[in-house]
Amino acid sequence: MTLNINLPRILRVGGGARRELPQVLQSLGVCRPLLVADEFMVAQGQVAVLEEALAGQGMSLRIFSGVVPDPTTESVAAGLQALAGGEHDAIVAFGGGSAMDTAKLMAVMATREGALRDYKVPSTLDDGLPVIAIPTTAGTGSEVTRVAVVTDSQTQEKMLCMGLGLMPVAALVDYELTLSMPYRLTADTGIDSLCHAMEAYVSRKANTFTDAIALTAMATIAGTLRTACSEPDNLAAREAMMLAATQGGIAFSNASVTLIHGMSRPIGAHFHVPHGLSNAMLLPEVTAWSVGAAPARYADCARAMAMASVEDSDAVACENLVAGLRALCRDLAVPGPEAFGIKRSDWQAVLPLMAEQALVSGSPANNPRVPVAEEIIVLYEKVWAA
Repeated sequence: MTLNINLPRILRVGGGARRELPQVLQSLGVCRPLLVADEFMVAQGQVAVLEEALAGQGMSLRIFSGVVPDPTTESVAAGLQALAGGEHDAIVAFGGGSAMDTAKLMAVMATREGALRDYKVPSTLDDGLPVIAIPTTAGTGSEVTRVAVVTDSQTQEKMLCMGLGLMPVAALVDYELTLSMPYRLTADTGIDSLCHAMEAYVSRKANTFTDAIALTAMATIAGTLRTACSEPDNLAAREAMMLAATQGGIAFSNASVTLIHGMSRPIGAHFHVPHGLSNAMLLPEVTAWSVGAAPARYADCARAMAMASVEDSDAVACENLVAGLRALCRDLAVPGPEAFGIKRSDWQAVLPLMAEQALVSGSPANNPRVPVAEEIIVLYEKVWAA
């Protein structure tokens, strides 16, 4: 079987990589970029560093800073207004997953008519303005994926969009940008990366290319995330987590995510839970429900994360995996829905709709154990009670 692998054309990884933006733009033959970021990154002075680097090469940088957490079709539309007139030949995505998804969706919609909802999965978006991604969190892996997620401002559906037009042509992965990440963001984006790697490995679309990358990412995250959270200035931990996040992105972009992400998106859409945190809420329960359908694959995950040894049977390794994931979430103080501030009545009221939206995304079909809507509702209830 032929493997279909998609990656950025240019991938630069290491401390200071963001300063190579001018050279990367020149190599791509573009010179009029629009930078997409949020107000926080502008206020922190990080955008000024990029502006200075470009000015040294005779380039200017126009900025759109209207990125919102968990982008909506309205916020993407605001970004498209900044592109009106056609003066920009590239987009620089600077920030976490929200900034990158906003930039990627702007890039593909700049050349299209109609509403974004017309282009959600199963449609594909295979062309658009070139995107240069500079991630500032160690989590989403969006800098190496052909995926973007956006909430429909009218229906509140969290829509999945896919296609080669959403794949950045270049990614500058600079761990120095993560040194200011607070504890909660470090923990939640780190678990998001772990979900990417583990879901890619157990996915029905897993392949030999992504398997090795996913196992390496899992091993790094399991051995490093607690340190990155407790010692935010630990350069080695930050660098390792940043690389693992990119590896996780490569893995899931080429093997797909599964039930965790399918159930996560509706939680974010209806209750404004950050994406990494909603994944973290789901990780132990969904894994416990799924392990029996692919014990050998999940056992590999447990061994990669040092939660089981080669001498342990697959059954024991799977038990250890679930226990280990529960311990990780407990150690990192992952709140459940109630602790996050969601009312039980509100949670219960949208369970059927969330289950339907999870299934429509397509991700649950990649899970080793494929659920029906009623089983997803039961899992949501278990997550509440956990």
